[in-house]
Amino acid sequence: MLFNLRKKEECTFDMIALGEIMLRLDPGDTRIKTTRSFRAWEGGGEYNVARGLRRCFGMKTSVVTAFADNEVGRLIEDFIMQGGVDTSLIKWVPYDGIGRSVRNGLNFTERGFGIRGAVGVSDRGNTAVSKLKPGDIDWDYIFGTLGVRWLHTGGIFAALSETTAEVVIEAVKAAKKYGTYVSYDLNYRPSLWKGIGGKERAQQVNKEIAPYIDVMIGNEEDFTACLGFEIEGNDENLKELNLDGYVKMLGEVCKTYPNFKVIATTLRTVKTATVNDWSAMVYANGEVTMGMSLPGLEIYDRVGGGDSFASGLIYGLMTFDDAAKAVNYGIAHGALAMTTPGDTSTASLKEVEKIVGGAGARVDR
Repeated sequence: MLFNLRKKEECTFDMIALGEIMLRLDPGDTRIKTTRSFRAWEGGGEYNVARGLRRCFGMKTSVVTAFADNEVGRLIEDFIMQGGVDTSLIKWVPYDGIGRSVRNGLNFTERGFGIRGAVGVSDRGNTAVSKLKPGDIDWDYIFGTLGVRWLHTGGIFAALSETTAEVVIEAVKAAKKYGTYVSYDLNYRPSLWKGIGGKERAQQVNKEIAPYIDVMIGNEEDFTACLGFEIEGNDENLKELNLDGYVKMLGEVCKTYPNFKVIATTLRTVKTATVNDWSAMVYANGEVTMGMSLPGLEIYDRVGGGDSFASGLIYGLMTFDDAAKAVNYGIAHGALAMTTPGDTSTASLKEVEKIVGGAGARVDR
């Protein structure tokens, strides 16, 4: 048995996510720098996982975040409510009128096509959630009084400011105190760490967080940048991952952090912005399991595919307690999420199970 989860009936939430949620502004099939209109969505690395678990997999989820209390914040809240995610744990911060001290984040996201890659331009300085500090969230109330079976957070939130890293550490420690399992997506973004100490600071923070994590998610670059592990014989200029070297590295990761019950990695070969080979693998109980492979996957919008992989994986782990089965739910859900616009998934459990079962894309009449 990998997980001995708290009983569903004694918990208000199956899962909560800790992270930033931004207003995504999407120019559709045009480009950010030339468009005259944007479609609005909500999105955020950690939140996307909670939304996927709620809308696709039917789990009760909530999000711990903060917004400036203005019309933009309320618009994002409305998107969250439409997605079915609970909003009761949002911290609302008084708005100063111009965003001098607190504001809500914007994320301009341009879908790629063919040889033109996707582009993301975030505008997230001084956001309400980046100002969170230890003591702002009552974790004893959330994990103790309300009860939560699973917490998901990640390296994007940890990198927003000096204090958000401290909030992550506070949260994961409290989760372990109450028997809540924790997943963490390393999600290394050089641009986020650049102003607060770079890769050295990223490793310092993530090495402090890692001992409290049950399910670690990340690609080979994440484990090197965030935790300092190197893949033996892997040349960073090579286009393909040295899989044998990577598996050997994961063994070293688990020796250093024996608390990791599962390590999960998506495997993506980018042929063009709209055609990728897509798969994943899990490392659990000292063994590697390769998931199903979807070569030549046609992609409409790749943003959020990794988050939807994470929510499918977490659903599989919570429901079946089986890493080999869970990775395929993650692969299928991530693939389906990339066939529609926006950060978040519009897939159903029936559709995910159809892909897991090997069905193709024939018309469903």
